[in-house]
Amino acid sequence: MNDSSDYTPPRVWSWNKENGGRFASINRPTAGPTHDKQLPVGRHPLQLYSLATPNGVKVTVMLEELLALGHGGAQYDAWLIRINDGDQFGSGFVAINPNSKIPALSDHSGPVPVRVFESGAILLYLAEKFGAFIPASGSERAECLSWLFWQMGSAPFLGGGFGHFYAYAPTKIEYAIDRYAMEVKRQLDVLDRRLAESPYLAGDDYTIADMAVWPWYGALVKGLLYEAGEFLQVQEYANVQRWTDRIAERPAVKRGRMVNRAWGEPSSQLLERHDAGDFDTRTQDKLAAPR
Repeated sequence: MNDSSDYTPPRVWSWNKENGGRFASINRPTAGPTHDKQLPVGRHPLQLYSLATPNGVKVTVMLEELLALGHGGAQYDAWLIRINDGDQFGSGFVAINPNSKIPALSDHSGPVPVRVFESGAILLYLAEKFGAFIPASGSERAECLSWLFWQMGSAPFLGGGFGHFYAYAPTKIEYAIDRYAMEVKRQLDVLDRRLAESPYLAGDDYTIADMAVWPWYGALVKGLLYEAGEFLQVQEYANVQRWTDRIAERPAVKRGRMVNRAWGEPSSQLLERHDAGDFDTRTQDKLAAPR
């Protein structure tokens, strides 16, 4: 490995706006809104502001799973937040999520709207609100929460670390890619060993732990994330592959993956979801069809 570098960190760091990279135009070292923009509010109890990245898919899958169980109170409006355009820095969005990251949820089912941000927190909030997809108590609940927070803690290594340096950084740095590839493969091995013991992460039942992990690591082992399947030899993780395929066949998961999706096949893109019938009438292929 070549460890040579011409860079010496300064004594005091300052923001260089010309740092390049795919997300350079929206990354900054300060918080708060950059412009005034109120968020729309639909007719359903739950208002979701999101994009179908892995973190966004967690929540739309959860909502579709709740609806599939018959929880009418889980009806939701899903509004598209285009992060490349900086929508997450609008004043309305920042009021719901001061961290300016998708997804963000506003629950209007009570007298005062409740804001929830961070995808893991949203999953836990919904699971407790509806009493679904989370064990009630004991070791099963502890196992579920442990894997949920495992994913929240590991995501920066997979997304902000490996994904950034392997796929998005303007300069390929061998040390950084090797460091994060090693950690991601270790995480895949952790998952594979767990899934050799049980069908789902928390045990015999499908829970919010699976919903949190699947959009990241399921996509990764199918070669859909950062086009890194061959590089990471993801075929080695047979138990993760089996678990991924099993979850992918769930009808609610198929629907959840489509919501707020703005890329890929037009038939897979439902930019905004305001009614269950939108899956049949408002995907991008349907909207583009001659009338």
